[in-house]
Amino acid sequence: MAEFSGNIWAPWRMAYIRGMTPGAQPDTETPGCFLCRYAAQPDRDAANLVLWRSPRTLVLLNRYPYTNGHVMIAPVDHQPDMGALPEAVLFELAQRIRDALRVLCEAVKAEGFNVGLNLGRCAGAGLPDHVHWHVVPRWAGDTNFMSSVGDVRVIPEALQDVYERFRAVASGLSLPKP
Repeated sequence: MAEFSGNIWAPWRMAYIRGMTPGAQPDTETPGCFLCRYAAQPDRDAANLVLWRSPRTLVLLNRYPYTNGHVMIAPVDHQPDMGALPEAVLFELAQRIRDALRVLCEAVKAEGFNVGLNLGRCAGAGLPDHVHWHVVPRWAGDTNFMSSVGDVRVIPEALQDVYERFRAVASGLSLPKP
């Protein structure tokens, strides 16, 4: 692999790395959980990439996506794991996952999905104290050499463009309004 040992610069990742330190977040100087902050800021949904919300859930684009259209779904209440969530909230989260799948099918013509969550930092959770689900759209042949050779993902569309397209699709469906 020595022939591939060059640098691939991804400076946007530094915001995420700096956000891993206690009390710091990638997009603000306000300490605390970004999901809780977003839940408390409905007037900033566009800036926070919140696609839609209900009184108990948030659906938002991931700022550090694995693929184009990577969505996160979270309860409004700050809980570290599923066991602390009331049954009604778990059911509503399942409904939001279903809604996200509908939007992704129409907005990006996804052919498949990875749906899951990382519980705990050792399991890969970047935000281990506020449980949230990831919905990652997939397409036949979407894995390219960049992930395996350069440990980099190529996202072909600007995040704001994805946000606007998803909001347009979501507005045509009977989803909770932001």
